[in-house]
Amino acid sequence: MKMRGKRILVVDDEASIQRILRKNLLMSGYEVIVADDGRQAVEMTKIHQPDLILLDLCLPGELDGLAVCVQVRKMTKVPIIVLSALSEERQKVRALDLGADDYLTKPFGNEELQARVRACLRRVAAFEALGGNEDDPKQLESDDGYIRMDVEQRQVKAGEQEIRLTPTEFELLRQLMLYAGKVLTHRSLLRAVWGPEYGEEADYLRVYVRQLRRKVEKEPSRPRYIVTEPGIGYVFRSHKGTEDI
Repeated sequence: MKMRGKRILVVDDEASIQRILRKNLLMSGYEVIVADDGRQAVEMTKIHQPDLILLDLCLPGELDGLAVCVQVRKMTKVPIIVLSALSEERQKVRALDLGADDYLTKPFGNEELQARVRACLRRVAAFEALGGNEDDPKQLESDDGYIRMDVEQRQVKAGEQEIRLTPTEFELLRQLMLYAGKVLTHRSLLRAVWGPEYGEEADYLRVYVRQLRRKVEKEPSRPRYIVTEPGIGYVFRSHKGTEDI
């Protein structure tokens, strides 16, 4: 896909980091806008509708990075890559819980940043193009019909309730349902959903699987559809196959 010209919002209160990120992203052909704090980030998201947000977790003022995630997710599904120091492991996982799509640990190199940005934008493009391939199944559902996915409409229902999913959550569920009954390894799921740059980020999967279970399972603490295969990965099992689990 064409990445050049995509608008990226950089949210960081450190002028030196703003300057470096802006320079590197501009050299790669992106349009770059900058916010110094959380409130400004939310306003700029409303006004400028960026294609991606690079968000530092430690921000001054009333809204920190986690609060920004919450506010932005009320408005849009724009991908968010969190920028975080190594000591903020819990906050990074919390950010994923609140709707962030990825995170980078400071310090990070330009090549890693660019790869993550491209992967994030690719996922959004793939989500928007779902249903365009004639070979792709347009409808997916569990054997008992409880979980149903309309790929073209990007709609998921659990029972009679329509479920709102982010593009990443939607694609993870689609992959699991597409290969229902087959155990998908952590690595294969990461590469299928996040991209070929990924493979070792098992914490992503744990967070997103937990989120999916909260949204589509009847009893999230006792999942009957999205089942863990310890040490291997996950499998989507229909109602009939999960009674003894």
